[in-house]
Formats: sequence, structure tokens, C-alpha cells
Amino acid sequence: MRAIRFSLLALAASAMLAGCSGGAPAATEGDDARPARMFGQIPFHACTLDGGNAATRVEAQCATFEVPENPEAADGRKIGLNIAWLPADASDGGTADPVFFLAGGPGQAAAELAAQINAGLREVRRQRDIVLIDQRGTGSSNPLDCVDASGEPLELDALTAPSDADLDGYVARCLAGLEGRADPRFYTTANAIRDLDTVRAALGADQVNLVGGSYGTRVAQQYALAYPQHTRSLVLDGVAPNDLVVGGEFAHTFEDALALQSKQCAQDATCRTRFPADLQAQLRSVLSTLQAASVPVTYADPTTGAQRDGMVTPDTVTGLAFMFSYAPQTASLLPLILDEAAQGRYAPLMSLSQLMVSNVGGQMTRGMQWSVICAEDAGRYQEDGRVAETILGPEVARMFFGACRTWPTGTPPANHTAALQSDVPALLLSGELDPVTPPAYAERVAAGLSNGRHLVLKGQGHGTFALGCAPKLLAQFIESTDAQALDVTCLDAMRPVPPFTSFNGWEP
Repeated sequence: MRAIRFSLLALAASAMLAGCSGGAPAATEGDDARPARMFGQIPFHACTLDGGNAATRVEAQCATFEVPENPEAADGRKIGLNIAWLPADASDGGTADPVFFLAGGPGQAAAELAAQINAGLREVRRQRDIVLIDQRGTGSSNPLDCVDASGEPLELDALTAPSDADLDGYVARCLAGLEGRADPRFYTTANAIRDLDTVRAALGADQVNLVGGSYGTRVAQQYALAYPQHTRSLVLDGVAPNDLVVGGEFAHTFEDALALQSKQCAQDATCRTRFPADLQAQLRSVLSTLQAASVPVTYADPTTGAQRDGMVTPDTVTGLAFMFSYAPQTASLLPLILDEAAQGRYAPLMSLSQLMVSNVGGQMTRGMQWSVICAEDAGRYQEDGRVAETILGPEVARMFFGACRTWPTGTPPANHTAALQSDVPALLLSGELDPVTPPAYAERVAAGLSNGRHLVLKGQGHGTFALGCAPKLLAQFIESTDAQALDVTCLDAMRPVPPFTSFNGWEP
């Protein structure tokens, strides 16, 4: 059985909002002495959402709002939801119906993505307040992170796939670290949307506009199903249908994305001449070589530049290729990296692989992700015969759901896979080359939205709301709630990113 690299491939498969990373809110100096700023019934205090450097810091208002961990036991344990409010730029304040941004994963925390959200919704924020709620189990909302008794993170070997016994043992240690502060059964999508509506009511907003990214589109659809009277509009970016088994189709959607990338190269004379081999064939050839024998390599550490020794395996290549496919800027490197590897030059591949491991790590709260997928997806997964012929094979899904053997599982509502049938105004966005939520998914959802419109951004990957003129279109839509009236010709200026023909870049 082919092993799949745990930290890169499995985590990449779950990182359903690409290119996002951030940090926790930091209190502004003198915070305790400052008077609270009220938003409805919730008192907020000035804070800085720290993305790790000055360029990604966002000034905001922060609050903690308590909700029951078990919604059916109001007198039981409470958890604090971390809320960040980005006030509207308008001098007279925001409109009565704010925008809630719903992060992806499952397992990402909205407040930790503040810099990217603030940039992508900059036009929306001219008139409307933006509210970021760390979904229960993520960020600073009682995170279901895997830590030991002293609070130190529990680690799994980043370079090898764990055996079933190793993974079961890891899950047991993770659960032990949560004992006394969290019951994983209650960290599901259904309880998350209940939290959203509780916060909405406390803010005094009769309606909200929901902007969801990837898994966040599932949250948005299910909120609109449960609370249609409080849903003013939907923006769904990288759409996951309610009946999608998250993690169950990655092998097929990745294969389709590679085929589209190959077609794009074949239609460009320079790329076709430089890389005559089909991208999928080239990838399979490199994997075949490495399956015969892994290759030792000396490479430059991507963060320090120091020389390091490592071992390139098939999993190194598949993990990097899958993660690269999320964005056209990295996908454009893949033909060159595979061409180098085919000629026995593996150092660039290894350096980039290590860089991706360091960038992806920490973006997902693993326990919360398991609480969602084990309750809502794992039981519906059925392996099909065609998956054995794909590059990723069936192992990625088996490992993706492996923790569900022992992770405590909640019970989702009976209708949680029902398609959203609604006249709510909706704008759906897809990247043409998206390897995890392809445009066909959005078409399925759009079929049930009589006031919806689906836009496909040519040459783009996973997560598009901040690209090109999309921020402007989002603002126009949320103000007008008329997706059909949008003039989207500005999207025609978007072009695919040409493949690199050398490490100096692409041909002019």
C-alpha cells in the first residue's frame, strides 16, 4: 500500500481555503482601561489582529461571547466564542445588516484570517460592518487542538503516514488533552450555525449577509436552510454542496485539475515546446522512479538557506503537487519542478516541499475538523473502483477519515445533506482550476437558487473572492442583492498564470 504523507497531503486536503494564514488577536495597550464599544448587547474592546508581521495586522474590536457547549443543556458547560468586529469605514456607521465571514477547513478560525478578509472585503467594508466569529473548536473559541497535559502540541511524524495503531494512539492522547474542557460531539456544523444565529441576535441584526469560503460555504448554506428569515444574501466562494463527502472526492478532483493544467500548457506554444510531456504522465513517471527507490538529496533549507540532507519519496512529490494545485501561482511551477525531477535533480522539489510543510502546519484545528467530518462525512463515504487508477489513490480518503474510528461522534440533523432550495440572493464563485471544489459543485448548488448567479474565474484555483475585480463585484452584489445585474466584464482581464519555463520565470 502506498503511504501518503500525513502532515502535507492530508492537511493540504483539508485546507479548503487556500493561501490563508494568520495570528491570534492581541490586546491593544491599555485595553482594560478603555470603555467598551457596544454592538447590540455585546461589549467590544479595541484589539489588534496579529497576522505575524506589520503588513498583516488589522485594527479591530474584539469580544468573547458565551454559549452553551451542549445547546440542549443551557445550564451546562459554557464556551467563549471569539468575535472580531471590523467596523464599517462609513463615518455614520455600518448598515443594520452586517457581513459574517465563514472560514474554511473545516478547522480554520475566521479571526486568524483577518488580513486576507479585510483585503478581499475592503469594498464591502466601506458601508458594512464585518464580523469574524471563530467557529466553536477553532482559534480562540475553545479550540480542539491536540496538546499534552502541559499544553505542548502533540506531534505526528511529518514524513511518514501513521499506521492505524499510531493514529489511534495519537487520537487517544488528543482526547486526553481535551478532558474536562471540551466534548468533541458538540463541535458540529449544526451547533456552529446555532452559535451564528445567537450572535446575530445579540448584535441586534435582523438579517446578515454571509460570505463563506469552501467549508464555510457549507456553513452558509445550512444557516440559510435553518434561518432563511435572517439571511439577506449569500456569497459562496469555492462551493461545497451539502451532500458532498468532504475528503471523499479529492483523488478525482485533483486528477481533473491536472488535466486542465495540461490542456492549458498544450494550448501555449512556448509551454508545449518546453514541456512536451503531458503533466499527468510526467508526474506518474517521476512517481514510478521513486517507487522503485527513494532518493537521498542535499537541498537548501527554505527558511535559513543552510544545506540539509533528506530523502525524496513518492509521497513528497504527490503532497507537493496537490498543494501546489490550489493556486495558479504555485501550479505554474509544477511542470518545471517535475521536469527537473525527471532529470534526477530533486533539490528544488525538496526545498519547496519543506516550505509548504512549514506554511500549512498550524492552519487547521485538527480536533474540530474531526468533529465535523466524523459526524457529517465519514459515514457517507463509499470508495469507488475508479479511484485506484488516480495519482492519489484511495489511501488519502482512508487516512482522512482514519481518526473517525475512535473520535467521539455527534449526530447531525437528518436534513444536513439536503440541497438548499431558496430565493435568497446569492453569488457563487469558482476557480476554473480548483482541485477540491471545482465549478461543477457550484453548478449543483446554483440549480436550487432561483436568485443566484455563478461566476467562474478563468485560470484560477481555490479561493477567488480577493482576486482581480472580485472585491468590487462582491460589494456591488451585497449592496444591490441583484447578482444578475452585475457587469462582470472586468473578470475578462484575468489570465492564467503561464508555467515557469526556468527558475527565472516564464517566457515574456
